Amino acid sequence: MSRQPIIRTISQLLFAILLSLPALAQQTAPSIPSTGFPGLDEYRTSRISIYTDDFGQLARYREANAALAPPAAGESRVVFIGDSITDYWKLPDYFPGKPYINRGIDGQSTPEMLVRFRQDVIDLHPKVLVVLAGTNDIAGVTGPTRNEDIEANYASMAELARAHGIRVVFASILPAHNYTHDAEESFALRPRNRILALNKWLKDYCAKNRFVYLDYFSAVVDERGMLKRNLSDDGLHPTDAGYKIMASLAEKAIQKALAENPAR
Repeated sequence: MSRQPIIRTISQLLFAILLSLPALAQQTAPSIPSTGFPGLDEYRTSRISIYTDDFGQLARYREANAALAPPAAGESRVVFIGDSITDYWKLPDYFPGKPYINRGIDGQSTPEMLVRFRQDVIDLHPKVLVVLAGTNDIAGVTGPTRNEDIEANYASMAELARAHGIRVVFASILPAHNYTHDAEESFALRPRNRILALNKWLKDYCAKNRFVYLDYFSAVVDERGMLKRNLSDDGLHPTDAGYKIMASLAEKAIQKALAENPAR
């Protein structure tokens, strides 16, 4: 049998493969499942590299932590950990002269905070930790999450902090509103009943375990059960007026933790 037909066939196959390579290269990676909320889908897609390469975003504060000196004698260092609400909060403007350290990261949920908890909390040796978290868990930013799972993550943070002599302040989840077009999807992703249920659990958990419960919710909610319109433009993140209210309440909670809540 002549080898020419076989050689010709192999050559044709190789040629076909070469022609298909550009098309294969142009194919996009599979997208994550749709949530039915275009804004959330776009946001989650934009964070795929974070979820796969640095889930807890340890790189965000690694250098800042390394440059941070140990607490001075008598210093009441406080670490604020949370999501974008904390991340966007310019603490020096609201707590001038206070040794308060911001370790919020935009978009994070409680499992991501647990990944970086040692680096961004324990290793900084604060006297007090202020936790404001859970709204992104409810919204499903890192996937569907039950209230029970969020509660377990709260408890894990508290137990880790207590084991290292850190007093804990748990802040309530803020309400959301849909008073503007930009706020509509954010509001829809955060059902009020889930926020209320988690806040009730947090309040009870703090009472049972001698932590301080910081009730932002009651101070910023309106008569319709939503975040006051003048305190947020996008229905989720506080304006300066909102942060001023929160700062006053946070300072009182921190002082209470220092005075009345020994870490044990």
